[in-house]
Amino acid sequence: MSPITEVEGRRVALSNLEKVVHPATGFTKGELLHYYATTADALLPHLHDRPVSFLRYPDGPDGQVFFSKNVPPGTPEWVTTAKVPHSDGPTRMVVIQDLAALIWAANLVTEFHTPQWRVDAPEEADRLVFDLDPGSPATVVECCEVALWLRGRLAADGIETHAKTSGSKGLHLLAAVERTPSRRTTEYAKRLAVEAEQAMPRLVVHRMTRSLRPGKVFVDWSQNAARKTTAAPYTLRARAEPTVSAPVTWQEVADLASPEGLVLRAPDMAARLQAYGDLLAPLLDPAHAAPLPPP
Repeated sequence: MSPITEVEGRRVALSNLEKVVHPATGFTKGELLHYYATTADALLPHLHDRPVSFLRYPDGPDGQVFFSKNVPPGTPEWVTTAKVPHSDGPTRMVVIQDLAALIWAANLVTEFHTPQWRVDAPEEADRLVFDLDPGSPATVVECCEVALWLRGRLAADGIETHAKTSGSKGLHLLAAVERTPSRRTTEYAKRLAVEAEQAMPRLVVHRMTRSLRPGKVFVDWSQNAARKTTAAPYTLRARAEPTVSAPVTWQEVADLASPEGLVLRAPDMAARLQAYGDLLAPLLDPAHAAPLPPP
C-alpha cells in the first residue's frame, strides 16, 4: 500500500520513494519529492493559472518517457483543471495552484511544461520566450554569447529579459509582456531570431533544419506559438543527473567559461534561493510587462 501524507489538509498518496529516478547520482523519487516541496515557494507562482503538460519519466530517463497533456486518470477531484483549446478540439488539463497539487503531480515523476499564456486568456501571451539550443560542438558557452546579444536587442525595444538554464544543454530567455495574441509574439520572436542570425551568421541559425545547426546556436522562437510549451522554471529534467531548469544571473551568463559552470542540480537550489531569491520574480510583476513594438 502506498504511504499517505497530508499536505495542506489534502491526503496525497506517495509511491516507490526509494526508486532511483536519476541514476547518475542515485537520486531517488523521495529526494525528488523533497526537492519540489522545498522549492515550491519559488516554483508555484510560475505554474499558477497555466495549464501544465507533464513529461513523465516514472522509471528514470532510460525508461519510458512520454508527454501527457490531458488530465491523468485518477487525478484527485481537488486538483484544479481547466478546459483549454487544442488543435483536435478543447481538452481538459491540470492547473497546479497549490502545494498539495504540486506534490501529487511530482509523485508521477514528471517535468513541468507550460505555455506562455494563462487559462483565463488562452492564446493571449503574457510571456516571451527564446530557447537557445547549441548544436555540437557549440555549447551553452556560445548560447551565452547569443543571449547577451538578444538581451541588448530586446532592451532596445523596452523589454527586460531574464535567463535560466534549460536543464539540458542550452539556455532559455524569458520576458514579461503585456497580453498579446500568441501569433504576434511568435512573429516578433522570429523577427529577432532572424536579426540575430544576420548579426552573428557564423554563430546563430533561426531555422530548425538539423543540417544547419552543427557548431551553431539555434534560436528557437517557435515556443511562443499558442500550442507550444516550455520547461517551467525550477522543474527537474528527465536526465541522468537531477538537473534543473534554473534561473541564472546575467553576471553568470557574461562570465561563463565552461559548460559545467551552468549545470545546476536539485541539491544546488536551496543555497541559490537563499542567496538570490527567485531571479525570475519580475516575470510575475505586471509592472514589468512591456508592450511589444508595432509589427
